[in-house]
Amino acid sequence: MVQPIALYTHGPTPNPVKVAIVLEELGLPWEAKHIEFPTENKSEPYISVNPNGRVPSIEDPNTGVNLFESGAIIEYLIDTYDKEHKLSYTTSPEKYLTQAWLHFQVSGQGPYFGQLSWFMNFHPEVCINHSADRYRNEIKRVTKVVDAHLKKHGKGALVGGKVTYADLAFLPWFRLVPFLMGDWDFKSECPNFAEWFQSLLDREAVKKTLAMDEFQMKR
Repeated sequence: MVQPIALYTHGPTPNPVKVAIVLEELGLPWEAKHIEFPTENKSEPYISVNPNGRVPSIEDPNTGVNLFESGAIIEYLIDTYDKEHKLSYTTSPEKYLTQAWLHFQVSGQGPYFGQLSWFMNFHPEVCINHSADRYRNEIKRVTKVVDAHLKKHGKGALVGGKVTYADLAFLPWFRLVPFLMGDWDFKSECPNFAEWFQSLLDREAVKKTLAMDEFQMKR
């Protein structure tokens, strides 16, 4: 019997949410372990799990693996537990294209959303407009990259004909578009993206994860 995997988080921040969604999609038992930010995450015992002092990280009692960085955690969960390849491929090039989209999410989506959120919500001074505009423009660019690919691919998913861990990894940060981008009408500018995004939100595992108290967005 698989024992519950511990997922460390400090609320609805997107990177832990995307790991939680993959755990739910794979039907794995898991539990959220809340870390107080910015205190517990920067001290022992947590930094022995994640030396970077951020979330998410996991402790898997089934394998003895403790891991940090959301992309690495997702790849580990897929390699270890997705034996039926529900969210992944074994064939080439699909396997590697899925990895490429995950890497694009980790390096090209999350950081821009995160930086804009910082300037809008946590910067100690009034945000300089052109600094925020840079990240707003990058969010639009990334969204349009996904939209154009979905239009060209024509299968309602990033790779092949099914939703994979790569699709799901994009969802939590994109969920912040209304909060970060104000009145941007992404549904009109990026209709393929909008349809794909809604299809991800409609998945049962996604709805269950986003409904959890730990991941409720308060604004």
